[in-house]
Amino acid sequence: MYDKYNRKINYLRISVTDRCNLRCVYCMPEEGIKLMKHEEILSFDEIVHVAKIAVNMGVDKIRITGGEPLVRRGIVELVERIAKIDGLKDLGMTTNGIVLDKFAQPLADAGLQRVNISLDTLNPKRYKEITRLGNINDVFRGIEAAKKAGLLPIKINCVIKKSHDEPDAQDVAKFCKENDLQIRFIHEMDLETGNFSIVEGGTGGDCKICNRIRLTANGLIKPCLFNDLSYNVRKLGTEQAIKLAVANKPKSGTANHTGEFYNIGG
Repeated sequence: MYDKYNRKINYLRISVTDRCNLRCVYCMPEEGIKLMKHEEILSFDEIVHVAKIAVNMGVDKIRITGGEPLVRRGIVELVERIAKIDGLKDLGMTTNGIVLDKFAQPLADAGLQRVNISLDTLNPKRYKEITRLGNINDVFRGIEAAKKAGLLPIKINCVIKKSHDEPDAQDVAKFCKENDLQIRFIHEMDLETGNFSIVEGGTGGDCKICNRIRLTANGLIKPCLFNDLSYNVRKLGTEQAIKLAVANKPKSGTANHTGEFYNIGG
């Protein structure tokens, strides 16, 4: 699939839930958020159907996100079903790593190939402040479990305020170098103001080569994270929703006034 700017669209990010076991300060308020009703969230059958249609249309890379995808009950089964889709070459997941030690091997056995793990500091106190609920040792156990399971390469997503020279970011970078992990610095973003930039160590945020569309947990195909456009797979049908998203994908991001990181998948 190609959009009107001749960008090849072959990457689908699937948010499987808006739930999360953390309350990161840059993602959601301390009191939590108004959750989607269970009937609004796509079933596994619906998610797999969208994935199959997308692959048939040219998608060969899928990343599973949330919220926190590992809090979705039955997530290993979903991964296994998606992994079996003919034509899919790359299946990854973004996780905060809190319960990854329990899931890494089952996920690898189900067909997951690699993981991105969020880690913004190595300081246990700072980690608790940033996530409000998290224990950094759980993340370290998750990283080791992912290594043992062969979910490689492991990429570490490190959110920064202004620069990768910040002390926390430098500590994480050193940790990655010493433990054969790949670091990705993500500048803190704001959907409403359209404040975003290219991910250091990745391609996210580089509009001119953007190759992705997104499926939200409640069934909206979004052509751009920083845009209000969305197309409902339940109302339009999956193929039509994807076609419209690709046809109307904007040249660059602007702002998003109708979504949040926790329900779009970042």
